[in-house]
Amino acid sequence: MGTAVEAAPYRTTGGRYPRDGTRARDGGGLANALGWFSIGLGLAQVVSPDGVARFVGLQDNSRTRSLMRAIGVRELTAGVGILSRERPTGWVWARVAGDVMDLALLGSALGNDDNERDRTVAAAAAVLGVTALDVVCGGRLAGQGKASAADAVGEDRVLGAQAPSGVHVRKSITVNRPPEEVYAFWRDFQNLPRFMSHLESVEVLDDRRSRWTARAPAGRTVSWEAETTDDQPNERIAWRSLPDAGVTNSGSVRFARAPGRRGTEVVVDLRYEPPAGTLGAVVAKLFGEEPSQQINGDLRRLKQVMETGEVVHSDASIHKGPHPAQPDATRAGALSTEAR
Repeated sequence: MGTAVEAAPYRTTGGRYPRDGTRARDGGGLANALGWFSIGLGLAQVVSPDGVARFVGLQDNSRTRSLMRAIGVRELTAGVGILSRERPTGWVWARVAGDVMDLALLGSALGNDDNERDRTVAAAAAVLGVTALDVVCGGRLAGQGKASAADAVGEDRVLGAQAPSGVHVRKSITVNRPPEEVYAFWRDFQNLPRFMSHLESVEVLDDRRSRWTARAPAGRTVSWEAETTDDQPNERIAWRSLPDAGVTNSGSVRFARAPGRRGTEVVVDLRYEPPAGTLGAVVAKLFGEEPSQQINGDLRRLKQVMETGEVVHSDASIHKGPHPAQPDATRAGALSTEAR
C-alpha cells in the first residue's frame, strides 16, 4: 500500500507514496500537463488546421489541412486517454510514437522549397523538446508501475474478483488523533457524510452490508449496496459494491500510527467505474468532480472533524464571487454594536 507520508498535516499524495511526501519523482503531474497540452494542440489542429500549418511553415492546401485534422484527432485521443487514467503509461508512450511521426513529417517538409524552412526547423526543435518530456514521463510512469505492482496484487486479492479496473486513486493524510479513535469514527459509516462531500447518506443494513447514496456529476444521484470485506480493528477496513450497483467500486482505508507521535496516517485506496465510462471520468475532471480531487477534499475535512469537531469553512465558501476578506455585513454590524 505504500509508506506513511512524512509531510505537513494537510498534504496528500496520489499513486505510490514517495517517502518525502511529494510527487516530484513520479510522472503524475507531468502526465496531466501533457494530457492537457495534447487536448489544446488537438483542438487547434482540428478547428484551425490552416493556421497551424502556416505556423509550422507548411504550405496551406487541402492535403495539409486534412493531415493537420488527422493529427489533431490523434492528439485529442491521446489527451483524453492520459487524463482518464491514474497511471497512463501506454498513452504517454503513444504520444512518443506520435512525436516520431511528426518529426518525420517535418523532416520531409524541409526538402520542399514551397515551405518556410525557418518555421519548420523551429517547429521540429519544439517537437524534439516535447518528445524528451514524453520519454521522461513514460519512463517515470513505467518505473512507478513496477514499484507498486506487488502492492496492487495484494490489494486485489483482498478486494476480490469484483474489484473494478476503471479508475484507481490512492491518497493519504496525517490526522492528529490516535488510530483507535480515527478507526472508530470511520467504522461508524453514518459518520462518513460528515466529511465526504459527495455522499448524501449511508444506511447500515446489517453487520456487513450498507446502502450508500451519493451525488454524481450534472446534479444526479446514484445508490448502491456495499459489503465490508475486511475489518481489522484500529488498522484496516475494506469494502466492495454488491452486484448491480449504480457505481461499481471497491476500496480500503488503513490506519497506521504516524512517526513522531503525530497521530494517525490515514491511507485511502479507491477503485471505481465511472457511470459514463472513460469519457465520464474526463468530463468529471473538467468540472472539478474527479475522484482524486474529491478524496483530497474528503481527507482534509476528516482531519478537521477529528481535530476540531467540525469542518472549517473559508470565507470564500460563504460568500459567492469576489469579496474582501472580512466578516459579512450582518455580523460586522453586530460586532460594531457590541463594541459601542
